[in-house]
Amino acid sequence: MGKPTGFMEFQRELPADRSPRERVKDWQEFHLHFPDENLVRQSARCMDCGIPFCHTGALISGMASGCPVNNLIPEFNDLVYRGLWRQALDRLLKTNNFPEFTGRVCPAPCEGSCTLGIIDPPVTIKNIEYSIIERGYAEGWMQPQPPQKRTGKRVAVVGSGPAGLACADQLNKAGHTVTVYERADRIGGLLMYGIPNMKLDKQIVQRRIDLMAAEGITFTTGVEVGTDLPADQLLANFEAVVLAGGATKPRDLPVPGRELQGIHYAMDFLHGNTKHLLDTNFSRNGHGNSGHISAKGKNVIVIGGGDTGTDCVGTSLRHGCASVIQFEILDRPPDARQPDNPWPEWPKIFRVDYGQEEAAALQGEDPRHYSIMTQKFVGDEQGRVKEIHTIDIEWVWENGRPNLREIPGTEKVWPAELVLLAMGFLGPEDTLLSGLGVERDPRSNVKADYGHFATSVPGVFAAGDMRRGQSLVVWAINEGRGAAREVDRYLMGETVLP
Repeated sequence: MGKPTGFMEFQRELPADRSPRERVKDWQEFHLHFPDENLVRQSARCMDCGIPFCHTGALISGMASGCPVNNLIPEFNDLVYRGLWRQALDRLLKTNNFPEFTGRVCPAPCEGSCTLGIIDPPVTIKNIEYSIIERGYAEGWMQPQPPQKRTGKRVAVVGSGPAGLACADQLNKAGHTVTVYERADRIGGLLMYGIPNMKLDKQIVQRRIDLMAAEGITFTTGVEVGTDLPADQLLANFEAVVLAGGATKPRDLPVPGRELQGIHYAMDFLHGNTKHLLDTNFSRNGHGNSGHISAKGKNVIVIGGGDTGTDCVGTSLRHGCASVIQFEILDRPPDARQPDNPWPEWPKIFRVDYGQEEAAALQGEDPRHYSIMTQKFVGDEQGRVKEIHTIDIEWVWENGRPNLREIPGTEKVWPAELVLLAMGFLGPEDTLLSGLGVERDPRSNVKADYGHFATSVPGVFAAGDMRRGQSLVVWAINEGRGAAREVDRYLMGETVLP
């Protein structure tokens, strides 16, 4: 390691963000850049801990502890400290196909299991990763590297999210001829349309897609496999197929009034907004007039407290909403780790994300309300939602399980002209899977064992959220790489992929 005493000499430091009041006026990324000397100091904090948990990628208590793609974090930290940026990039790309994505949107389970984090704030692993890959692009090191030899084997990847892209990238490196099918009009899946531009600039996504295309991968948009392209035709045209279509079936809220106008799934809101921005070259005019859902001038309530809910808050503020509130049925997390949540588990603590920070700056307080449950929606004479009726709840343990209990007398009515449902996803859609006849697990996901990724249909594999259920981008990359390895083994009898 570069500096054994670095963790004692330097405090954790991150680059500043643009001010909330400034950044809500546009759709550009809000994190600012760090000078090299600051990055060197931060990489020096990576201590000689002996057994680094940061790159383990283990599941503890159902959550990721350490990096799911097993990034060699102490190694690239040391290389950054010594100014060996090109070597740091090579080390990072050994394990992570898309550090420009994870360096922006990953919640950084690596930092949650950083050994230094037991006694001090953890190493700024995520920002160092981001800085390495961006340095690689800036220096011209990220050039197309098509395989020197082709195997003659054809593979179809269905879905162009992080799992599909990682799988395609690895299979192409092995020399297979890869075609990626995407039903949307642009490649990228949730990277393109599920994550707002201020978190992940779409030029960054397109930059990587262009690089992959230059390396020989074929991207086909506007084709929904199972509908536009029959499943049997897909199987006839390719030696192997990888299903990476995600878990896109949203969780609904079946309470009275759900049929009212103005109640939408979060992904419909986010997808439409990004498509509008890209189609109009980020024009700020015409909200509400181009077919997408607009929050302009409306009282917005977001139901769901996760990342998608946060993205809805940030997007609504940029539309110019009258107000935005976020409901969470769970209790407010504690400010610090609790005894039942020890290191190296992911710390289940209270955090303020960018959307809440922006709402607090504009509205004067955090928009989140915890331990609250929607009872019904009420509409006006035109059938449009105008208010939400809620009641506070408490969580009690009964028979070893948490159960919610309504608290009488806590009923409340909230004005709302736009309601966004951001309560997660139930599993993959049915059309393609029914057409292929693949077996499903009890949660409706494609049944395919982790590590093997083979479905019940010979030559068909599954990866990412379509196999494991809703999860992190970094887990999708892990699964895409794993599925590519098993497809290569299936096609060639052995595999050269890591």
